Amino acid sequence: MPTSLYTILTFARINTKRFFRDKVSIFFGVLFPLIFLFIFGGIFGGDSGPNFHISLINQSSSPFAKQFVEKLQENSGFKLELTDKSLDDAREKMVRSQIDATVILPEDFGAVDANGVPTGQATVYYTQNGEQSGRALQAIFGGIFQDINRGITKADEPFGVKGEQLNVKSLTNFDYTFAGMLGFALLGIGIFGPVNVFPELKKQGILRRLSTTPLKVWQYFCAIVISQIAVGIISIIVMFIVALLVFDLNVVGNMFILIPYLILSIMLLLGIGLAIGGWASNERQAAPLSNIVVFPMMFLSGTFFPRFLMPDWLQQISAFLPLTPIIDGLRYIVNEGYTVAQLVPQLGLMAAWIVVIYLIAFRVFRWE
Repeated sequence: MPTSLYTILTFARINTKRFFRDKVSIFFGVLFPLIFLFIFGGIFGGDSGPNFHISLINQSSSPFAKQFVEKLQENSGFKLELTDKSLDDAREKMVRSQIDATVILPEDFGAVDANGVPTGQATVYYTQNGEQSGRALQAIFGGIFQDINRGITKADEPFGVKGEQLNVKSLTNFDYTFAGMLGFALLGIGIFGPVNVFPELKKQGILRRLSTTPLKVWQYFCAIVISQIAVGIISIIVMFIVALLVFDLNVVGNMFILIPYLILSIMLLLGIGLAIGGWASNERQAAPLSNIVVFPMMFLSGTFFPRFLMPDWLQQISAFLPLTPIIDGLRYIVNEGYTVAQLVPQLGLMAAWIVVIYLIAFRVFRWE
C-alpha cells in the first residue's frame, strides 16, 4: 500500500474512533437530528387543514367563466390559485403537495348552445394519493353545478364535472420535510464537527505536533473527509430507518444514486467546516463565524420550511446557497426518483462550491 494512502487511512480510522468515543459528538451527530426528525414528523406527519388548495386554469374567455371564477374566489372553502400555465406545471405542484388538485375550465366552458343556454364541463385533476381530496372536490363542484343548472333550466343539466387521476403520487408533508432534516443532519456532521474539534486540537497542541511530521495538509483533509463520510452515512441510515418505520416515508428513488449524492453533500459541507475550524485559533473565533455561515443556510435553503413559500427574489438568492442544491437533490432522489441526468443543475452547483470552498480551506488552514 502506498505510504500516502496508508497515512490517510490511519488518520481516518483515528478520527472515526475519536468521534464514537466522544458522547457529545454522538449526540449532535446522530441523536440531535433524530430529535428534530421526531419533532417535525409530529408536526407534519398528520393531515393538512380542511380547506382545499387548488390551482385553477381558466382557458375560457366567456363571461360565464369569468363570473364562475369570481364566485369561487369568494368561497372560503377554497384557497384558489389562478394561473395561465399548463397542466404540466400544475402537476409538479401536485406532486410536491403544494396544491391538492387542479381544476381546468376548457375553452368552450360557458359557451352558449343553440338554445341560448351556457354549457360546459370542468375537469378536476388529482394524484394517486390525493384521490380522497380529488373526489371530494369533484363532489363539491358537482353540487355547485347542480345549483347553477336548476337556475338555468329544468331540462338536461348543461353543466357537469368529471374527475381524472394522474398516474403519479404527490408528497406528504413529512416526505417534503424529510429532505430538510437530512440537510440539517449533514450540517451538524460537516460543519459543526470540525468547528468544534479543530480549536480543541489546537489548544491541546496536537495539530502543532502533527505539523512537525511528514503529514501534509491534503492528507489530513482526506482522512477527515473519509471519517466524516463514514459517520454521516451511519447517521443518515438511522434517520431513514426511523422515518420508514415510524412516519411511513415514501421512498421512490434509487439508493445507488442517493449514496454517492450523500457523499458529495458531506464533502461540500465538510469543506466549510474545515475552512472555519482550520482558520480559527480558538472556540471564540470558530463559534460566531460558524453561526454566521450556518444560520442563513439553515433557514433559507428549505431545511425547516419549503423555499416556495418565500418571495421570488429570496428564492432566487437562496438557490445559490451551498445547502440548497443538497436539500433539493435529496428530495428529488428520495421522493421523486430523479436520475443523474435530471440532477445536473444541483450537481453542477455543488461541484462549483466544492472547488471554491476547498481552495479557501487549504489557503486559510493553520496548524496552531
